[in-house]
Amino acid sequence: MRKKEDRASGSGLRREADADGSAVTPTTAPEKKVTPSRQALSDQRTLTGMQTSRTPEYLVIGHICADLMPDGTAVLGGTALYSALTAARLGWRVGVLTRGAYGKTVDGVSIPSLDQFGDEISIIVQDADSPTMFVNEYNAGRRVQHLPRWGGPIDLRGLPPHWRNAKIVHLGPIAQEIDTKQTGALTPEFLGVTPQGWMRDWPRATGGKVKLHPLRLPGELMSRIDAMIVSDEEVALARDAVEQIGARRLGVITMGENGARILFGGEHADLPGYKVPTVDLTGAGDTFAAAFFTRATDKSVSAINAGRYANAVAALSLRGIGATGIPTKKEVEAFLKDAEERERYR
Repeated sequence: MRKKEDRASGSGLRREADADGSAVTPTTAPEKKVTPSRQALSDQRTLTGMQTSRTPEYLVIGHICADLMPDGTAVLGGTALYSALTAARLGWRVGVLTRGAYGKTVDGVSIPSLDQFGDEISIIVQDADSPTMFVNEYNAGRRVQHLPRWGGPIDLRGLPPHWRNAKIVHLGPIAQEIDTKQTGALTPEFLGVTPQGWMRDWPRATGGKVKLHPLRLPGELMSRIDAMIVSDEEVALARDAVEQIGARRLGVITMGENGARILFGGEHADLPGYKVPTVDLTGAGDTFAAAFFTRATDKSVSAINAGRYANAVAALSLRGIGATGIPTKKEVEAFLKDAEERERYR
């Protein structure tokens, strides 16, 4: 598995609503008075029928961001988007709680609509003036990030009550958008965390260069986490946390094309990655996380087999640009069967 840049079945999109179904007004950054376009209205439509009555099996919480390209265009990304799309294509009913502004122009940049994902995932969007925006620059192979716009904090109280009981809840912050104090109201069977956004900081008032700092999570949240995944680039800032969780439950350090180290019950295993032709690296870490969580929640699947499965999903995702490469469950099963047969006849 190679690590991609971080970039979302059920269907539909709606504004954040309180438990009684009424719209919630954001507590920060008051909404601008604009004349809504037809596209903007479609981005605020309400889920109906089965979408509101059925609990997502996989719920991911985090910003769907806009990555700003050198040509001035924006591409949607973030853990919430890529992990949600992965879980959906692996056969799970998926929900997303995010915050931002989509299908509109912000600072002269056209932000894509979320409608394109409406057939695969259910999305609750909490209104903001802007999505979180990232500018990624590369110098001698190292990434430097700038964050010119922030979508603001996600209010977990905006979740419909039954969504809090999703089988898997994946906390996927990318820019300090999840308040750890609010996570106690979540009651999943399995709580997975990709904590990169809790290690990022930047000048909030003006926007600017992203700086990294060590991961610090409250003990109450740490005690409830079933699996934590960090990359080899992040582990120096999160080693204590991932090892502590790995000693009790499951910890993972992804290592790009070299695969992943799985920590389980105080033991560890290094799993090699699958070698595949690479078209695009975008989102592989997020596809790995979703695939690992969906397998690890199955008590009949070992931590090592969950890691192998996640390596396969992430490897297959490299074959296409962006979300187009994320594989289906059948494609993953065929790939793994093929890999096992090749190994048998070596």
